Amino acid sequence: MIEKKSLEVEKTILVGIINSRQSEDLSNEYLDELEFLAYTAGGLVLKRYTQKIETPNPKTFIGSGKTLEVLNYVKEYDISSVIFDDELTPAQQVNLEKTLKVKVLDRTGLILDIFAQRAQTSYARTQVELAQYQYLLPRLKGLWTHLERQKGGIGMRGPGETEIETDRRIVRDKITLLKKKLLTIDKQMATQRGNRGSLARVALVGYTNVGKSTLMNVIAKSKVFAENKLFATLDTTVRKVVIGNLPFLLSDTVGFIRKLPTQLVESFKSTLDEVQEADLLLHIVDISHVNFEEHIASVNQILKEIKSLDKPTLMVFNKIDTYKSEPWDETELIEKRSERHYSLEEWEQTWMHRMNGNALFISALKKDNIEGFRKRIYEEVRNIHITRFPYNHFLYPEIIEEQ
Repeated sequence: MIEKKSLEVEKTILVGIINSRQSEDLSNEYLDELEFLAYTAGGLVLKRYTQKIETPNPKTFIGSGKTLEVLNYVKEYDISSVIFDDELTPAQQVNLEKTLKVKVLDRTGLILDIFAQRAQTSYARTQVELAQYQYLLPRLKGLWTHLERQKGGIGMRGPGETEIETDRRIVRDKITLLKKKLLTIDKQMATQRGNRGSLARVALVGYTNVGKSTLMNVIAKSKVFAENKLFATLDTTVRKVVIGNLPFLLSDTVGFIRKLPTQLVESFKSTLDEVQEADLLLHIVDISHVNFEEHIASVNQILKEIKSLDKPTLMVFNKIDTYKSEPWDETELIEKRSERHYSLEEWEQTWMHRMNGNALFISALKKDNIEGFRKRIYEEVRNIHITRFPYNHFLYPEIIEEQ
């Protein structure tokens, strides 16, 4: 069982690599994201290391010289954990921990740890626990003696803390039991979805921390937890929304991220079923993020994996109130401007507006263009109803009635 603990700031180091597939700029972008992940987990990043290495060292991932450099910094500044941006093999993790004598995590382990912190419902906790056990199974050798010396912190929440005596057979049995438990819950959730009737279903999808939960709160007038950290929401929240006289179901789903652990994609399958069964996807994008195009590509890749990429999708560019233009950037907007903000008309002249049948530009936090968003969603859902109930389309007027 995943245990909740009070979090203490933990001094950490980040490590990434540069090669022909990952340039220095891209490596730095990944490390920026990894630092935000570490912050979300309760870590304070004091140092970042990168190494140009085409093929990772099979024993320690990075070279011996770089490992010694990291070790010296760990000793000098009393570092608690070292986090690698790429997934380590069980052997690499064990060897690094023996050398550095601190906790060593990779991106997958860090994300799993954040999920362990953020899981609120029994269903989410079961999903996370299954993913943790699947991740830990090949890493059992040499892991328990390391865990015995630790007092918790980043990467140590969940089964590792309370199952130190567990051997491989018991872990496999636990995985089997968790899968059976999830299968039972999956059937219950499928029944719940089936009982929702013929209402149109709209799902919010997007990269983590793009403002999906904030938008959900604005549109559905609900109180979904929203925070400026990664993976603030794990459980799918479904609310009935009425715009004008037209009701539909709106669901807020778990955020996606680059290098999303395969264990989580599998264990959160039922959460993603809300996406698969939706009639319309609202792909929320943080327009203020410098790498928003990569975020779009990452989300589309995961949608492809769950066979939902070809669903009707409306692009919604959020956080227009915090967008900052670069002085050298002449391609994103029609004309150069030194001002920080742009008018809605100017946003609608950009290439982004033409994505997926004319995108929307909003600020969920400041409620900029929310009425335009509501009107567009009304039109999209109305079209779904007309297709589904062709003889009842007269119930839905062309113009939204004010509530």
